[in-house]
Amino acid sequence: MKPSIVFDLGKVLVDFDYSIAARKVAARSTKQVPDLQHFLGSSPILQRYESGQLTRQQFFDEMRQTTGFTATLEEFSADFADIFVPIAPMIGLHEELRQRGFLTYIFSNTNDMAIEHVRHNFPFFKHFDGYIFSYEVKSMKPQPKIYEAAETMTGRRGADMIYIDDRAENIEAGAARGWRAVLHESPEKTRRALADFGVL
Repeated sequence: MKPSIVFDLGKVLVDFDYSIAARKVAARSTKQVPDLQHFLGSSPILQRYESGQLTRQQFFDEMRQTTGFTATLEEFSADFADIFVPIAPMIGLHEELRQRGFLTYIFSNTNDMAIEHVRHNFPFFKHFDGYIFSYEVKSMKPQPKIYEAAETMTGRRGADMIYIDDRAENIEAGAARGWRAVLHESPEKTRRALADFGVL
């Protein structure tokens, strides 16, 4: 039985930059928020949204209250989510793994605005066997519940899971479950690690 290969999304398959969203949101806002880029990407409001505690509308309402955003939810969604650039070597690596017959999955702390944008704009996104999103599971890496959801979806456990993520704490949580975990630092290093596992 071949292992399942589980990819984080942000900073692994797509890069992102919240400064892009910050410039767009600031241009439509009436309130000055110190370090808006950091606020958009790291605020407790975003964590509640990405862990499924807030709906899109509730997230927008809280962001609008904080920033004084003057446009619509649809315009905010477009400004907030258009921050991604594909990482071509990793998308190519994923395609190579697919051609070798491996089942692949996306496993991400994320939100529905981001996923809607990526799904509509990046064709590679549809070429996975399943998706485990924090906002749907209502749990964020490195919490155990979302790893359990990944195991349930893939039908794999322990060394039959190969996991690629750019955050050490998330990788450590996977390794603690016996997953073969790769801390993604560059496409070249990740490729070498997968070769060491015998999948390339």
